[in-house]
Amino acid sequence: MTHQIIKDLTWRHSTKKYDTDKKISAEDLSVIYEAMRLSASSINSQPWRFIVIESPAARQRMHQTFAHKFQFNQPHVFDSSQVILFAHNPRYTREDYAEIVDNDIEDGRAKPEEREESFGKFFFAELNTDAQGNTTPWTKAQLYLALGNTLHTLARLKIDSTPIEGLDIALLNQEFAQELGDYQCEVALAIGYRHTDDYNASLPKSRRRLDSILLTV
Repeated sequence: MTHQIIKDLTWRHSTKKYDTDKKISAEDLSVIYEAMRLSASSINSQPWRFIVIESPAARQRMHQTFAHKFQFNQPHVFDSSQVILFAHNPRYTREDYAEIVDNDIEDGRAKPEEREESFGKFFFAELNTDAQGNTTPWTKAQLYLALGNTLHTLARLKIDSTPIEGLDIALLNQEFAQELGDYQCEVALAIGYRHTDDYNASLPKSRRRLDSILLTV
């Protein structure tokens, strides 16, 4: 297929080795961050926080969270241009949704007199909240919508990336507790530019065949 979107998605792969001499421009970073902000989410809940690991000190802090496991992902911390921690709100409340409602009013999507009415959609969040106030299964799912959107954006920009679920989540959340607040990191994303020794870049793309995953009825 010759469509540019398909070309871009065929081009992307999970980068195994980054070129430490190549950094993402400020202009491209601004596009990436704005695309993350514009990601879709259930009832527009946006239950996420993104922590960009960029400074040497922050990289060292993340580097040491690999002390016990998943050391194969450790090189990305210093080699990539940035690492982004994707975190979700595990206890999403009506007060959290109030920020969304107030933004809707400020942005002209709703009228001030309709504020209380705008909370009607929050019932769906309540449906996904257990007796202890935990919303993790629902808010974590929204986080992966943002991750997918970011991966697509990076592919369109021809910027390499590596989704990282191989993390010591407990240690990582402890180390960055101040930055995360009440949010919990579940997955990280290394971004930058592939090294010439990145073996995965030279391998052909391989996915399940369309007729095995798509059914039109």
